[in-house]
Amino acid sequence: MLRSPSSRFGLGLAAVLGALAIGAPLIAPQAPYEQLDPAAGRFLPPLSSRVVLPLQSGGWLLAESAEVTETGVVVERLGRSETLPLNRFTDLSEDSATNRRFFLLGTDKYGRDIWSRILYGARVSLLIGLLAAGLSLTLGIAVGGLAALAGGWIDGLLMRLVDALLMFPRLFLVLAITAMFKIDLLAVILVLGGTSWMAASRLVRAEILSLRERDFVVAARGVGQHPIRIFWRHLLPNALPPVLIDTTLRIGDLILIEAALSFLGFGVQPPIPSWGNMVADGASALTSAWWVAAFPGIAICLAVIAFNLLGDGIRDSLDPRADETLPC
Repeated sequence: MLRSPSSRFGLGLAAVLGALAIGAPLIAPQAPYEQLDPAAGRFLPPLSSRVVLPLQSGGWLLAESAEVTETGVVVERLGRSETLPLNRFTDLSEDSATNRRFFLLGTDKYGRDIWSRILYGARVSLLIGLLAAGLSLTLGIAVGGLAALAGGWIDGLLMRLVDALLMFPRLFLVLAITAMFKIDLLAVILVLGGTSWMAASRLVRAEILSLRERDFVVAARGVGQHPIRIFWRHLLPNALPPVLIDTTLRIGDLILIEAALSFLGFGVQPPIPSWGNMVADGASALTSAWWVAAFPGIAICLAVIAFNLLGDGIRDSLDPRADETLPC
């Protein structure tokens, strides 16, 4: 049970982000790749609205206003008024001139709706963070558990390997790997998960070494239980809480690293939307179209804050000393 208001806020925020990601196809007003009108829809500010007219050739034409007449369609577009022939449009009626599309967070340089791309980008960024954290947890348990149970030269070899990997700054290690290989969504997950398990392995090893001498483990060995059975039934369940806390905190870190990779062009590749490459799309227009980079950047901050607060709350809930009061 989460005790503090901040941890409950983190849980609620993470739940909202997850719900938005899952419900993106139902919530998003348009597809994340759809370019309604790259000319008239480019860099529309937040809370903009435009009349949307269906073109005979496919796609859409955006206008500030439109009026259907017998001779054509009079549109206000790109700062000027012009009359376009009726045969240029399809399924056109007088009501079409009032068919407006609302852009909650504006559009980018290609006329794509930023709100829609943030929703679909949440699916990518959160999926990468969760799956990479799960892979990191699995590898950490495997390596740390093997080192603690085997002991001797195997323990020494595995821990020296962990020390060697921890010597490298993780971002530079990830950049080096992604620069050498072709990167897709699966590869990003594998690279991030495969370079973030070292701390978890040391934590698992330390917990198991501490638990190995507890009375309940000694008793299980005394009645002849197999070492693997002791590991699965006694050691691993009691070693998991601190590791799960570390993994929850790591999700926000992995989302941040994925955003940095995508911003630099080594992560999720366009046209697949992720919060990182959306920030990169807006980096060249910060002064003229700040909203393109600002809103996905805010989404990254909210996700990192949510999982950090959630991890802190889980740690407080699982800490047996949390309810103790200091003597006066």
